[in-house]
Amino acid sequence: MSENINARQSGYVGRFAPSPSGDLHFGSLIAALGSYLQARAQGGSWLVRIEDIDPPREIPGAAARILAVLDHYGLHWDGPIIYQSQRHDAYHAALNWLKLQGLSYYCTCTRSRIQHLGGFYDGHCRDRHLPANGAAIRLRQTQPIYAFCDKLLGKLYAEPALAEEDFIIRRRDGLFAYNLAVVVDDAFQGVTEVVRGADLIEPTVRQIALYQQLQQPVPSYLHLPLALNNEGNKLSKQNHAMPLPNGDPRPVLVDALKFLHQPLPECWQDLDLPLLLRFAVEHWTLASIPRQGAIALAENTTAFSKEAR
Repeated sequence: MSENINARQSGYVGRFAPSPSGDLHFGSLIAALGSYLQARAQGGSWLVRIEDIDPPREIPGAAARILAVLDHYGLHWDGPIIYQSQRHDAYHAALNWLKLQGLSYYCTCTRSRIQHLGGFYDGHCRDRHLPANGAAIRLRQTQPIYAFCDKLLGKLYAEPALAEEDFIIRRRDGLFAYNLAVVVDDAFQGVTEVVRGADLIEPTVRQIALYQQLQQPVPSYLHLPLALNNEGNKLSKQNHAMPLPNGDPRPVLVDALKFLHQPLPECWQDLDLPLLLRFAVEHWTLASIPRQGAIALAENTTAFSKEAR
């Protein structure tokens, strides 16, 4: 697969990859700021990618507003923006390579059937040799990942049913699956570490397995705690979280730094935005970030734990 995906760049490369399904909110800022500070503290590059591969969920104008808000908050990225909607050739190339290696197959199983099985696919179509018409494409899982080491949370263990599942890499409606697109793009951009919210812990073992089956180097992972609303649910676009304000970004950034338990300068009100961010980079401390909420979220999925099962 190396001919279709660029070689890893030298040095640290991080990224922030929002989907344009709505405006950035405080929870989004936690992920963006955490990934930005981790990259800058390493003296590395910080990339931004717009994950617009699911048109039915996209909001017109959201991508442009996301980029404008990042710029307004001083989170300036390196290099060009990549849009997944312009990367279909790369995803097709990855699918074709997996097919030629015998690492994928067509599946017509419905979501209701899989839910009836308990939520994990049982490989029903693996050897049925179905035609492409009206079928999803699944990865033939040959390198299941039962655990991975998170740079913040330590070693996390996945349920065997999750690790061993032949997961979808192209949907029945023809849209590319998130796990395929994110792995292909992170490999192409030479991402060395993925810093994101703890709500994305579950797909990590699938993505690591796909990296290995595509014969690509695997990045390290760091999952940040999530900001919650008053009902205890994560702030999200689906939960109608308030967009980030367009006024002075410094108080909101200070709130985000407090959430991540990071040091604050005395009289931060006297600092302009670049100086505040420079202080945050110079004093970025992983050991201070709260872990318990993220660990609890992982274990509450029932697919992960801190102990092997």
